[in-house]
Parts: sequence; structure tokens; C-alpha cells
Amino acid sequence: MTHKLIDVETWERRDLFRLYTGKLKIVMNATVKLDVTPLVRFQKKHGLRFYPLMMWVVGRRMNAHDEFKYHLTEEGELWLWDRVSPSYTDFNPRTERFVKFATEYSDDLWEFHERCVRDMAAHKEEAGFLPQVPNVFDISCLPWIPYEALTLNVDEGRSTLYPVVIWGKYERHLLRYRMPVTLKVNHAVCDGYHLSRFFLELQREINEIGRVKKP
Repeated sequence: MTHKLIDVETWERRDLFRLYTGKLKIVMNATVKLDVTPLVRFQKKHGLRFYPLMMWVVGRRMNAHDEFKYHLTEEGELWLWDRVSPSYTDFNPRTERFVKFATEYSDDLWEFHERCVRDMAAHKEEAGFLPQVPNVFDISCLPWIPYEALTLNVDEGRSTLYPVVIWGKYERHLLRYRMPVTLKVNHAVCDGYHLSRFFLELQREINEIGRVKKP
């Protein structure tokens, strides 16, 4: 992993960044129902697990735009990562507890899926937050319920810039599967336009999943 040090003084978002990490700390949450029918069909066709598959699709959008790859260090430096990976929760139904860890992202779906399955198996009996790299975006899932909206309240005493993505249970409506997806972002690095673009592009990624060929 590599990063670029951002000179806030010459950065085009300098004033907004200072405002939203200073006196006016704002995070934005939005939930959108997406049509995940192509993803469900692709998963079943190739024998994949839905959770890693959805993480990969989200990861493609996270790595496509700078607003999702910023990091504010404890020393106050602003970094831009070249690549970010998912830090996600995995639930153990036996213990009713979760473990949280990161799996290195790959542009190759099959490689990433294999990494996720391997990491989940390795950590399945653990619980809590495991040590991880800082270049992450956050993932969680509520596969038991569909929901209309979800709000994430984060203590922004020290501004957290990485985005958080959560999705719920997908449900069948007529011949299509719809699933709620929630995105939380920090206004210091991300505006409403960028938040909206994420959902529009994520739906397009899902629609085009059939173009991904198995080696």
C-alpha cells in the first residue's frame, strides 16, 4: 500500500475540509434500494458467496474515486491511498458474536473471493476487532432484515474519513430482487454529488456483473 500526502493549504477542498473537520463536523447517510437480481443470478451460476461478491462490487467503486480513499492520521496529516480494501464484520451464529478484519482487495473477482473465503474460515472462531491495515473502507451487513433507512451515528471527536457501507436482506418483488444499501461518508471529503454517484455507479456495476468472465 502506498499513499500521497495532501497539502491541505493548496488543496481545492481546503476550506470545506477545515470547516467539516473543525467547528461543523458533518457526516451524511443515505439508503437506496438497489436491484441486485443480476448479482443473485451470477452468484448462483458460479457457486459464489453473496457477501464477498457484493464486497467486490462495492470495492470497485470505492477504488474508482479519490473521495473514498482519504485518511487523516493521528498527527493531522491528510493521506490519499492508492488502493483501499474492505474491513468487514463476519458473524458467528453459534456464539452470536462477530469478528472484524480486513481482506486485501483485488481487481480480480475470483482472487478476491478466494481470499475472503479463506480469511473467513481462518477467523471464524474469533471475536472482536483484529489488527488491520489503515487503508480500508468499512463494510457490514444485516442479512436478517430488509430496511427502509439506517443511520450511523459516529463520534467524530477525531474525524474519521473512511466510508461505511452496509446492506440488508434482499427481497423478491415480482421477478426482481431488491436490497437496501446504506452509505455513510464524511462531508469533509465527500459531497452529495459523490454520494449519489456511488449509488448510480454501483447499480451499473451490478447490472454489468455478467461481463465478468471466469478464468
